[in-house]
Amino acid sequence: MAMLDLLKAEDIKKALDAFVVADSFDHRKFFELVGLRAMGADSVNKVFQALDVDASGFIEEEELKFVLKGFSEDGRDLTDDETKRFLTAADKDGDGKIGMDEFQALVHE
Repeated sequence: MAMLDLLKAEDIKKALDAFVVADSFDHRKFFELVGLRAMGADSVNKVFQALDVDASGFIEEEELKFVLKGFSEDGRDLTDDETKRFLTAADKDGDGKIGMDEFQALVHE
């Protein structure tokens, strides 16, 4: 499922534009701008599945680096520091990857 089936194109653009500068990414603000925070669990799960490129049931660090491109091919890659901060914020069980429950919690924190 494409992100445009789940989120508004103008919200995606606004969110990506807010973090175009390297090392400026803030997941809380991004989720708010893209409209994800206001969505219910089912919609957030669909976004998670779209970001889980290898369909492993987890968003691993390598997938996380390209998370903005998951919203739009115009998105930039996250820096290594941004990726680590994002992973640390979400990975509550310390297994080095983000599960669906962890993603849900992160979006709605």
